[in-house]
Amino acid sequence: MATAPASPHPVSIHVLAGIRLFNGAAGLLAPEMLIRRFDPDRAPPSPAAVYAFRLFGIRTVLLGLDLLTHSGARLRDDVHEGILIHGSDTATAATLGLHGQVPPRTAFLTTFISAVNTALAISASASLANSPKDKRK
Repeated sequence: MATAPASPHPVSIHVLAGIRLFNGAAGLLAPEMLIRRFDPDRAPPSPAAVYAFRLFGIRTVLLGLDLLTHSGARLRDDVHEGILIHGSDTATAATLGLHGQVPPRTAFLTTFISAVNTALAISASASLANSPKDKRK
């Protein structure tokens, strides 16, 4: 019985890349939908908010693609940067919620999603550090 070759990346990297690609594409293609979650009383959405969501959307898509296409030291660097990126996202989402600047449900969801992304980045970093194939020489 044949077996599929092992993926060169830990599962956490694939999951984080998928989340990044999905969220980034949503920011690029449907910023108004996302903005309504943050600012439900404003119609139409602020052009600055649309710009910001598209700006971060492309950033997030590119970060997701990096996880799928890079390896070795470059991938380790990408994952380490992801801890900082997602940790910052988590702190920002939580702060907005604590100050009542976004609806409570939105604050919870965005904080939770960002915290999951942070945990995935930490897990991926640990997996890469423990991988004999990817260890620095």
